[in-house]
Amino acid sequence: MQATPHDSLSRSILIIGFFLSQFSRGRAVCEDLAERLTANGWHVLTASGRGTRAGRVIDMLFSVWRHRAAYGAAQVDVYSGSAFLWAEAVCWLLRRLKKPYLLVLRGGNLPEYAAKHAGSVSRLLQSAVTVTAPSGYLVDELRAYRDDIQLLPNPIDIARYTFQQRTNPRPRLMWLRSFHRIYNPQLAPKVVGLLVDEFPEIHLTMVGPDKDGSLELVQQTAHALGIEGRMTLIGQVAKQDVPDTMNQGDIFINTTGIDNTPVSVMEAMACGLCVVSTQVGGIPYLVDDEVDGLLVPPEAPEAMAEAIRRILRDTTLASGLSANARAKTAEFDWGVILPKWETLLSNLTAGGDISPR
Repeated sequence: MQATPHDSLSRSILIIGFFLSQFSRGRAVCEDLAERLTANGWHVLTASGRGTRAGRVIDMLFSVWRHRAAYGAAQVDVYSGSAFLWAEAVCWLLRRLKKPYLLVLRGGNLPEYAAKHAGSVSRLLQSAVTVTAPSGYLVDELRAYRDDIQLLPNPIDIARYTFQQRTNPRPRLMWLRSFHRIYNPQLAPKVVGLLVDEFPEIHLTMVGPDKDGSLELVQQTAHALGIEGRMTLIGQVAKQDVPDTMNQGDIFINTTGIDNTPVSVMEAMACGLCVVSTQVGGIPYLVDDEVDGLLVPPEAPEAMAEAIRRILRDTTLASGLSANARAKTAEFDWGVILPKWETLLSNLTAGGDISPR
């Protein structure tokens, strides 16, 4: 039987997001999703991988128009700030073309942005066939703008992360994020400074690219505290090297002031590191305090240092946090999440029930 145009588009999707791994060693979730859908027989079109902001916006809009006969529906990642505006523009064009689309909410700063731009956020979210978010935090915080946002966590490939249960952790701290003020990297050396007399062998490894000059501020803070010799700054590492890099440490510290559901914390949990994180944004939705990690207030180096002391002194606590963290990440495995994506997208392109459950 000859396929109808509708049949030919039933597994064809256009994904609009940041496809920028060629410019850095990091990868956005949309890039991995596109690859896995393609491997499962989907026809996947993507935009954009252009190196400049203006180039990306133009490419996104042009791709929506140019490929209009080649996809049945679209997926659009939504961030705050100027990126929200390009999402609005892309969705406007999709509506003109009568293409169904779903939105994926990303970024811990979206609730703050929504509070300042309530009308725009509400209109965009209401315009989509469905809206997903990778954390319960965003679901709860943005419920006022759309009350049926679906939770679909960011996935990781659990098999890639070698698990080592930390039954007797060393004072080897690991930090992995971009050096940017929103992630408050200066807090990390301050914590080391509070612990160095008590644990002379303490060492902090910080991994990530410098985004706004925060790396220099970290170095200045370390110099002022006299702990340069207790730190290693190794820049960004390739995605495939993250598990081995993580396992060089025993305690993962997340110092951020704004967050959603950071993949770096999930990766640390998958490796079995004991996680100590600031209690901000979506972190409490990911880390269960005293069960699979320890949560502390933001901008509180003393509280973070005390949490690390507890882990180093209480092997029972450390062992339990490590084992529970790995167990939790099993629910974020690609083997669990990808089928939900496929169900969601299949129903979207077919015009049926859009629930992934």
